[in-house]
Amino acid sequence: MVSPRTPLEPTRPEPTPLDPTPLHPTPLEEELRALAGAVPDPELPVLSLAELGVLRQVHITGPGRVEVELTPTYTGCPAIEAMSEDVRQVLRAHGQQEVTVRTVLSPAWSTDDITPEGRRKLAEFGIAPPRPTGASGPVMVDLAIRCPHCGSTDTTLLSRFSSTACKALRRCESCREPFDHFKEL
Repeated sequence: MVSPRTPLEPTRPEPTPLDPTPLHPTPLEEELRALAGAVPDPELPVLSLAELGVLRQVHITGPGRVEVELTPTYTGCPAIEAMSEDVRQVLRAHGQQEVTVRTVLSPAWSTDDITPEGRRKLAEFGIAPPRPTGASGPVMVDLAIRCPHCGSTDTTLLSRFSSTACKALRRCESCREPFDHFKEL
């Protein structure tokens, strides 16, 4: 009896929940991931979906068919629909006829998923980046929010919500400038 797969056929290991990227993506998957990852976030266009950490996986499912997994910053995030449509448009423009975008809620997105480049861009844009939550390291003792304009930690919370539910509105007491703070999750 012949087995359906010979030992010489390449196999792709399935990703684990803690490591959402396949161990051996194909060159086309890497290219499509870079294209999807470069899509700007609709609410924070200074960040790409990869920098924000919401792009989880890109799988080729057949010729001209691809599946993309996105994890929203929070379950009710209204921007996930715009993100999904933008990813579909970019990948269709690059030869993929059928693009399926799935919303994946587990593992949940965390502000720790924002890349160092994303944090730098937030600060440059005038938004205080989230502090590390300590999930993968020591617990932060300094709870102060640093002003992205002057660097002072003498800041005051003005509103728990700002232009989006992901951000809070604060004011620096040193330079008196208001600024958004991307809240930690």
